[in-house]
Amino acid sequence: MAKAQSSSAPTPSAPPRRRSRLWLAWLALAALAGLAWFWGPIHGRAQTAASYGAHVACSCRFIGGRDLDDCRKDFEPGMGLVTLSEDAEAKSVTARFPLLSTQTATYRDGQGCQLQPWDD
Repeated sequence: MAKAQSSSAPTPSAPPRRRSRLWLAWLALAALAGLAWFWGPIHGRAQTAASYGAHVACSCRFIGGRDLDDCRKDFEPGMGLVTLSEDAEAKSVTARFPLLSTQTATYRDGQGCQLQPWDD
């Protein structure tokens, strides 16, 4: 008896390079969808971190008289991305959370440090 051989031709599939590009495109689409879904909480936390950083650093610098670099010690854990800059003439400190939020607090005699209104 003769043995039957299957003559099924291999099914064509996309080359590996094309499959990896398709996989990367789906991954990028999923990342964008996740960012869009969570934009409100992410932006809100960035704005809160920048506001907290500006107010605490302003109080530390202009009320406490400490150096701006020393004021970072007063930050809560997890605020490592917040950067600070000072305008000594205006008596203000600006805190930035990269790409998401910037907030400035200005010292006023008798009133302390006040945040500038948000631009929402």
